[in-house]
Amino acid sequence: MGLGSRLRRLRKKKGFGLKRAAPDLGITYTYLSKVENERAVPSEGLLERMATYYGVDETELMLEADKIPADIRRILRENPREALDYLRERFAGGGSGEQ
Repeated sequence: MGLGSRLRRLRKKKGFGLKRAAPDLGITYTYLSKVENERAVPSEGLLERMATYYGVDETELMLEADKIPADIRRILRENPREALDYLRERFAGGGSGEQ
């Protein structure tokens, strides 16, 4: 399931139509439709509002939209080797991937 499908499911779970949810999020219903149909990529600000509105984790939405949250960018920038080694060991089964 992509980000748009997840957002549509979350909106419907609240029992809201596009025309009800969009103004609450500060956007037009046509733009919300484009986001849900994956024809537009929401900004970080919109993702933050959506996370609050739908009561979900902001970081998960950001990552689903291929956006790296600011705190994670800072960690990667300040500790690149350690962060990459940790991710590879924890999730890729070890090794740095270097030949």
